[in-house]
Amino acid sequence: MGIAWVFPGQGSQKLGMAEPVLELPGARERFAAASALLGRDLLAICAGTAEGELSDLNDTRNTQPALFVVESLLVDGLKAQGRNANLVAGHSLGELVALYAAGVFDAQTGLQLMKTRSELMAAAGGGAMTAVMGFDRGQLEELVAATDGVVIANDNSSAQVVLSGSPEAVAAVSAALTCKRAIPLAVSGAFHSPFMQQAADAFAAAIAAVPFADAAIPVLSNTDPTPETRGDALKERLRSQMTTGVRWRETMERFSADGIATAVEIGPGNVLSGLIKRSCEGITTAQIAGSADLGL
Repeated sequence: MGIAWVFPGQGSQKLGMAEPVLELPGARERFAAASALLGRDLLAICAGTAEGELSDLNDTRNTQPALFVVESLLVDGLKAQGRNANLVAGHSLGELVALYAAGVFDAQTGLQLMKTRSELMAAAGGGAMTAVMGFDRGQLEELVAATDGVVIANDNSSAQVVLSGSPEAVAAVSAALTCKRAIPLAVSGAFHSPFMQQAADAFAAAIAAVPFADAAIPVLSNTDPTPETRGDALKERLRSQMTTGVRWRETMERFSADGIATAVEIGPGNVLSGLIKRSCEGITTAQIAGSADLGL
């Protein structure tokens, strides 16, 4: 039976998340390279000891590169032990780590792409996002279809989605929907919605000249959760990721259909593991967040 590696996205970050990976080979060098690229001390930002402008780990421009560094180092640690996966998938920014894990590009390229992506997304303000739990999907889809300016951004599971769009439209759907909880998210924009079109166009231009190798491991993309290894197809999927929803519910369904027995969440937290536990009967989950989890 197969193994899937899954990579969490924004929202999984936490202060101190770099500490458990610092003993891994090349960790300090990768943090130094990221800091040089960003022009600020990413390790201090992860530790909560940075000062001045752009010192908050929860700033999108820090969150995304920091998660890429931590998660990519854990990938390297797993591969150094001879471990591998049958499928890889990442939630939102985690898709770039999945592409790195599959050998589509190297760590420095991944860092540059993440820097560009995070800056574009941070600049695309003016929207809102709200997580809703415990709802009737038919009612939700009817409300979204009848309301201009709102989409389902993250289809995380049968019981959890994230709405994205204009603040007025998101609030209207959230108020009309019968659900257990509706939680507004502290984000700077309407991510994974048509409101991100300008940022998506700029990102597409940025990656146009970046070579994407064919993947050594099939990748399930956010925009199309079917296994893909062709580099050009994976690049095309990534181009449209900012304006389309994260189809995580379908990704988990694919795990079951493809005979995945174990899903390993690589990075801080256990959000994806929790979704898989509640949605995929018979799939065992595990978390790798630091060198101790690798037995080092």
